[in-house]
Amino acid sequence: MTDTAHAHDHATHSHTHAEPPSADEVVRVSCVRHSYEDGTSVYLCGIDFVASRGTRTVLLGPNGSGKTTLIYHVLGLLRAQEGTVRVFGIDPAADWPAVRQRIGVVLQNVDEQLLMPTVADDVAFSPRQYGLPEAEVQVRVSAALELLGISELAGRVPHDLSGGEKRKVALAGALVMEPQLLVLDEPFEGLDPSARSGLVALIERLSHEQGVTVVMSTHDIDSVAELADYVYALKPGGEIALRGTPEEVFAHADLVAASNIKPPILAELFAGLRERDPGSPDVVLTVDQAIDALSDWKACEPRG
Repeated sequence: MTDTAHAHDHATHSHTHAEPPSADEVVRVSCVRHSYEDGTSVYLCGIDFVASRGTRTVLLGPNGSGKTTLIYHVLGLLRAQEGTVRVFGIDPAADWPAVRQRIGVVLQNVDEQLLMPTVADDVAFSPRQYGLPEAEVQVRVSAALELLGISELAGRVPHDLSGGEKRKVALAGALVMEPQLLVLDEPFEGLDPSARSGLVALIERLSHEQGVTVVMSTHDIDSVAELADYVYALKPGGEIALRGTPEEVFAHADLVAASNIKPPILAELFAGLRERDPGSPDVVLTVDQAIDALSDWKACEPRG
């Protein structure tokens, strides 16, 4: 049974008994409930959220579904009122110092992360806090700025930068300590198409070549196929309704719609073709896949 089918079968259950942790497991969030002071309650249950080493795991869901709540629990910013959260086997809210050096984070509001007088000082903040020698700090800062293609911003004041530049600076600060887990909340906000493509490629390289585990939320639904190895879809209120590869999740358009998530435009197109012609290609999620599928379909059509 696929993970998506498994999610479908258990979506109405209060909790799914998950498989035991694997050696590659980095993050697990299991039936966590959090109530805010305004009375809003988020119950992240239905299926355990798991992120494994070297994978890119994307959280999807409408506003109010609990994406940021889940991320804040992973970062130890919120303590689970019930349920369990484990990052590298540790409860991050109870023992954040034990895991903080292994985690890099870029929050949705990057202005809250940019605190120093210059970009270089901002990127240097963590290594200096951890007591690294200043010579190593400078090497790490230069490497992080170069990795993001923003070396020329080193002397600039962070709050004078554009939204996209600020996000790159925050990401440089997240990567400067070479984290094993990278947590990104809406990482593409404020980025132009070129910068966005560069960030997608960087995330893939970090994950697949360096073994960095990436957990991110995004509203950029049409990027999920190239961005994610694994997807979790949340319903309003926090129920984790679907999990699987992008292809597995978006093949179930009815379940995606039930989570108030609009499918990628190519998934909608190919699902619509299927409704009109059962012999049309299966759902695809990238332009290259669509070109190949439509070309093959056309080649198979009988000649008049």
